[in-house]
Amino acid sequence: MKNLAAALLLSLTMTAGPALAEETRCGWLQNPTPGNWWLTDNKGMWVMRSQGDEDGPPGMDIIPDISERDYVATNGSYGYACACMSVETDSAEGKITEILSFRQLALSKCENDAALPSPE
Repeated sequence: MKNLAAALLLSLTMTAGPALAEETRCGWLQNPTPGNWWLTDNKGMWVMRSQGDEDGPPGMDIIPDISERDYVATNGSYGYACACMSVETDSAEGKITEILSFRQLALSKCENDAALPSPE
């Protein structure tokens, strides 16, 4: 009976999804067109929402109107800003799966970070 329980526990552990951990990601927060949002940091691009995905990850609603602070408009009312976010990610998919906190930074913070690619 002990062996069966151990085998079941091992099976559940192996089939569970990747462990999620809170991490801080800072970089260019981009909203170039309706429904498309991603963050580009020194590790790459992290998709938060794609057109057709109406909700995005939990916590998407804590991102304020980024155009009210330090911001660059690139397509009418769409554009980019510099931000730090506490998030959970799916690194295999390059996606942000949950947004836990958000802080918009001065554009100069990202502009002066040599590890970040250009947002355009």
